[in-house]
Amino acid sequence: MARRRGWAVTAVAVLFAVSGCTEETGGTGASGENGAGAGGGAALTAVDSLTVKGRAPRSGYDRDRFGTPWADTDSNGCGTRDDILRRDLEDVEFGDGHCKVTSGTLDPDPYTGQDIAYVRGRSQVDIDHVVALSDAWQKGAQKWDPGKRIAFANDPLNLRAVDAGTNRAKGDGDAATWLPPNKEYRCAYVANQVAVKRKYGVWVTAAEKEAMKRVLSHCPGQRLPAGGNPTDAPARFHAD
Repeated sequence: MARRRGWAVTAVAVLFAVSGCTEETGGTGASGENGAGAGGGAALTAVDSLTVKGRAPRSGYDRDRFGTPWADTDSNGCGTRDDILRRDLEDVEFGDGHCKVTSGTLDPDPYTGQDIAYVRGRSQVDIDHVVALSDAWQKGAQKWDPGKRIAFANDPLNLRAVDAGTNRAKGDGDAATWLPPNKEYRCAYVANQVAVKRKYGVWVTAAEKEAMKRVLSHCPGQRLPAGGNPTDAPARFHAD
């Protein structure tokens, strides 16, 4: 039987609950602490820890700079996409026993609040990078080592199953230019962005910081989500 979870609970859920997605054990965030961004502090307070700079040009951006899509960076034998589907869907069915998710229900989709059926091959469900790869590229990622970009693209902390149409409308928007239509999820969504940007040292624009604080001022008790993978992918993975 499908179960509905309150967004306040979802925001502080341990995002490494997926089998094979382990708590962060390596890498440093912006604060220099091991696992920075995963400590569960107040999201509103954490906004002030983010570096504020202007958006750099998008020149040079390519998805391949972040490695092969959905690489198995946590070495659990399953691709990242299937890991996130298994984590976020209800009533999951597999085509190969434990990895290949063939069907399930997004109950509900966090971005719209609606229930969405997932069927492999004709899916209305996307896996969204909460902080878009292009947004990160323009705010620091172009200077990262490839291993860090690969880790960022496959970190469960930065990934969520969502309605495909809404995700595509988002594009590479940040908090200043796009928020989920489901207003009840906005605090959790922005807190997730703050956690990811703090963990990887992605900067924010002045307008973005203002938007983050405006949203989180309505929920000052909102906590940062925790967990995710290390901020450097295993050496066997490569990016162009």
